[in-house]
Order: sequence, then structure tokens, then C-alpha cells
Amino acid sequence: MRMFAFDRRTLRMFEPKLLTVFREGYGWQQLRTDAIAGLTVAIVALPLAMALAIASGTTPEKGLYTAIVAGFLISALGGSRVQIGGPTAAFIPVVFSVIQNFGFGGLILCTLLAGLMLIGAGLLRLGALMKYMPQPVITGFTAGIAVSIFSSQIKDALGLRMGGVPAEFLPRWTAYFQHLHTVQPAAVALTVIGLVLILALRRWRPNWPGFLLALLVCTLVTTGFVLPAETIGSRFGALPSTLPVFDFPHIPFERTRELLPASFTIAFLAGVESLLSAVVADGMTGGHHRSNAELIAQGVANCGSALFGGLPATGAIARTATNVRAGGRSPVSGILHAVFLLVFMLLLAPLMRYIPLAGLAAILLVVAWNISEVEAFRHTMSAPKGDRLVLLLTFFLTVLVDLTVAIEAGLVVAAFVFMFRMAEAVEVNAGTRLLDENGSDDAETDQRALLPKGVEVFQINGPLFFGAANRLDNLLDQFMSPPRVFILRMRLVPIIDASGVHALKTLAERCHRRGIVLIISGLQAQPKRVIAGMHLDEREGELQFARDYPHALQLAESIVEA
Repeated sequence: MRMFAFDRRTLRMFEPKLLTVFREGYGWQQLRTDAIAGLTVAIVALPLAMALAIASGTTPEKGLYTAIVAGFLISALGGSRVQIGGPTAAFIPVVFSVIQNFGFGGLILCTLLAGLMLIGAGLLRLGALMKYMPQPVITGFTAGIAVSIFSSQIKDALGLRMGGVPAEFLPRWTAYFQHLHTVQPAAVALTVIGLVLILALRRWRPNWPGFLLALLVCTLVTTGFVLPAETIGSRFGALPSTLPVFDFPHIPFERTRELLPASFTIAFLAGVESLLSAVVADGMTGGHHRSNAELIAQGVANCGSALFGGLPATGAIARTATNVRAGGRSPVSGILHAVFLLVFMLLLAPLMRYIPLAGLAAILLVVAWNISEVEAFRHTMSAPKGDRLVLLLTFFLTVLVDLTVAIEAGLVVAAFVFMFRMAEAVEVNAGTRLLDENGSDDAETDQRALLPKGVEVFQINGPLFFGAANRLDNLLDQFMSPPRVFILRMRLVPIIDASGVHALKTLAERCHRRGIVLIISGLQAQPKRVIAGMHLDEREGELQFARDYPHALQLAESIVEA
């Protein structure tokens, strides 16, 4: 029940940073700086939001709705001063798959469920747990997402004349090769122009809005030379130049159970990416975010985005970094970024129909490279075998099967690798040199020679959990003849779980059947508490507990002399 007890200090964990900023004092100079930062981020986010929506298998205005509604809510309610929210590339594979299989109504339901999961995670204070996510899993699915994004843009980058693009990786590339003869030179030229401009501006003018300028040049070239290239208007028609409205299409509630795995994936990605972005922002500004408040804000933002016909949203690392570099230091800059995007949509919607899809494809090809984690992937490939297995498994499952399956399998295998390593680290020592109570090994002292006759000693070093509990199964079989007393030293066991207690209970029963008295010595606080809670109690002539090793020797001497 303490988990749900909210005192004043606890409530501060959930307080939006916006309230903190206003309480500290907010003036016109700060508003001016935040307005400039918000405008800068909006210019970056405008083409990106449309490109991400198209890559996700929906219409470009859905991306704008997401950036406006979710971006506003994430900044207004979030636990970071500078977080910028909206659609991100990480969602493309799962969103595309959900729309293909369940329609846009299915995606709305998924996003709503994911939002509720994030709100629940924040209220349960699970924000701190995100930092325990295995890095090989994150690197694996991030690199897999990059490959999936790259794969999804080949049709528009080459201007292939084909129908719908298959959702699966191998069938998709099979379809591409079957339609290579339909390549449009105009689309290829626009893609190359976009890529060259983005990369050139990134190198020589990094502070300029490369995505927007590249898209503007591609649009001018298309209209000026009347190139036969597909545009937003030719595929999707005119974009709406109206405010986002509450939109509740048909939602297949009867398929909720089928959509739960995808909903969990969306919630997982939103939680991990938003908190990673907040950590990056903390490093750039020297601040500290409130992880649980951030999760709640992400949940509310995803619910809001879904209700207005948008896509899943999360904190965007690149846009957050742009906000910081532009001078943003409060959530007001993120709120204004959403307002500026709304103004752009209302004023520029009639002109956006002329944007070539090849130009948007060039943007997403660069985005795919940016999130590919090439260096991190290469670095992890030099890690131990278990980490490499988790990395490659997560990567290939993301590309070839499904992101949801990849994350689930990656986490499960990572957990088993960790348990195996922990079990391997547990030692059960026996011999002439025994570790003392402080863990040091005195090679000059033969402690076994000092043992009373009929007494044997073993020592466990490491956590006694279910992965290592079987180490006690055959312990008694190592004796040529059964001792009268068996001392099990546990001073170096920091933690124990139910399996460990069960193993001790089984060992005590085996000792009793052979006429051996088991003495357990040196229990630390956590093992002592768990053992007592599971009612493994002292029984005279069968099981006894000693506070330390000397005390255990005294008990053993009294037993063998009796």
C-alpha cells in the first residue's frame, strides 16, 4: 500500500516542470529566448512530422497533428524543462504493421492503450527502472528500426511504380526488385539533391535547418521544371488547413487482446526514448528531469494524440537537442514549438501539396542513418558472447519478423544471459584454505586442520538465487563418510530468493536423514529476513543458525562432544 501513499514530497515527483519554472519566476526575456528556440524546432519538425507519417503508412497531416497535440502536452505536463515531443522514427515499423493488419482504428486503440500503460507506469514510479534496460537490446532494435526505415523509403526514393509496399522485409525487397524497371529518373535526381543538400548543410552550415531547406529546394525544382515526380498532392490530395479536431473513428475494441502486444511495444518505446532524451537533455543543460512525471506526460500525450487522430509520440532526442542549442531552457519553448507548427499548417497547407515524396524520402534516409547506432553496434560486437547474441537476435528479429517479438525475445534472452553469469559467479568453496568472514584468503592458515573431528565446512560466495540454488544439490555427496556436523558459511551471500531458501530447506532435510546437524553461519540482513519470512526455523539436532564462523565452531564442538 505504501506504493500508492502520496505525501507532499512524493507529489513533487509528479509535478510538471512548467509549474516549477513559473514558481521560480518567468520573465519577458525568457519568453523571447524560448520563442526563438520554439520557432527553430518547429522549422525542423515540420518536414520531419510529415515524412514520419507517410513512412508509417498514413497521411502527412497525421504527423502534424501528433507534433501539435502531443508536443504541446509533453512540454506542458512533462518532467523535463526542454523535452520536445512528437512522432519519431522508432515507431515507424510497429505503426506501419498495425495499420496494415488492423487499420487506422486499430492504431488509435493501440495508442490509447499505450498511453494508459505509460500513465500507470508513472503512477507506480517505474521511471527509474528504465535505466536498467540492457544496452544490447536497445542497440539491436534501434539498428533494426534504422534498416526498416531505409527499406521503407526505396519506393519513393526511386519513384517505383508499384502498388502497396509489403510490410515484411523480404517480401518488400522482392517487390522492389520486381519493379526496378519502373525507376523514375526524376525521383532519383530529387532524392540525390535532397541528400547532398542535407549532408552539405550539416557539414558547412550545421545551424541552418537542413531538412526544411532541402525540401524547399526539391519542391522548387519539381514545380519549376515540371518534373514527373509524385508529390503529396498527387498521392494524398490537399492537406487540411484547419485546427486538429476530436476524431474518434471506428475502433475495433473486440480485437483489444490481439493489439495488446503492439500497445506494449509502443508504450515501451515511448518510455525508453523519452527518458533517454531527458537524460541527454540533462547532460546538455545540467538539469535533472522527473522520470515519473515524464512518463505520465507521455501517457497523457499519447491518449490526446489518439483522440485527435494522431500517431504515437515520445520525446525526440534530435529535436530536444536542437531546442537546447537554440537557447530553450523551459517547457514554454516546447509549447511554442507546437503553436508554431499549428500556424505553419494553417497558413502553408495549400502549398505543401507540391512537396515531392522523393524529397521526404531523402530526409528519412538521413534519419535512418542517424539512428542506426553503427558505432554502438560495432562496439557491442566486441562484448562477451552473450551480449553479442542478444544484440544480433534483437536486430534480426526487428528486421525480419516484428519489433514486438524482437523486444520480447531480446529481454528474455538478456535475462537468461544475466542469470547464467550470476550463477557462474556463485562459488561453493571447500578445501584447506577457506575465505574468512571479510572475504580474504589466508594461504598460510590451514583452517581445516583446526576443525574438530566430525565437522566439515563449506562456504557460499555470491547471491543464492534460483539460477544458482542447484549448487547445493550434490554438496553432501562430496564427503567420503558423513560428518557429524556440517557448517555452511553464508557471510558472503548478499541476497537470497525463494529458490535459495528452498535449496537450504532441502539440504537441511538431507542432512537430517543422514544424521548430520546443519549449521548456517554469518547470515546477512536480507537472507536472514527472507529465511525468517519463509519459516525456515531452527530445529534442535537438525538445523541451527550461528551469528558468525567462530560461533558456528563453538556450536559444532558442543554437538560432537555431546
